[in-house]
Amino acid sequence: MTPPVQLTGALDPRSAWTADRCSIAGALDVVSARSAFILLREAFYGTTRFDDFAERAKLSQAVTAERLRDLVDEELLVREDYREPGQRTRQRYRLTDKGADLFPVLVALMEWGDRWVADDGGPVELRHKGCGERVSVELRCAGGHQVDSSAVALARRRRSRQV
Repeated sequence: MTPPVQLTGALDPRSAWTADRCSIAGALDVVSARSAFILLREAFYGTTRFDDFAERAKLSQAVTAERLRDLVDEELLVREDYREPGQRTRQRYRLTDKGADLFPVLVALMEWGDRWVADDGGPVELRHKGCGERVSVELRCAGGHQVDSSAVALARRRRSRQV
């Protein structure tokens, strides 16, 4: 079993800050629904059209519409007009930079699910287009060292925000 993250300095995790300032809680406020993660997965896999999102994610049209609207409102996806020859103008969805930054989170969830949930190791694996090797998520410090939770210490952020 991996030991918990260690504390440094005079930081007491029970009294130094509250959950209302927790970045994890804030991120989950943005993408808290399972269907949001599934639709983001589909966007990463190249899905752009509403009907394809609903079909591939196995969601009702009502849930798909609501969740896509939420993802657009949170600026993780953007709606764009497109028109195929002879057809009416329709809308497609594209990941924004903010949405694309969630890719490592989804890959980490996929890797965890492959290891701990899927009996067969999962249905797909990610490969680097350039060399064909497997892609995985790992934590590294700024010095380039690979770390796990036993090698991480919590420290109070020292920089101040400019308003």
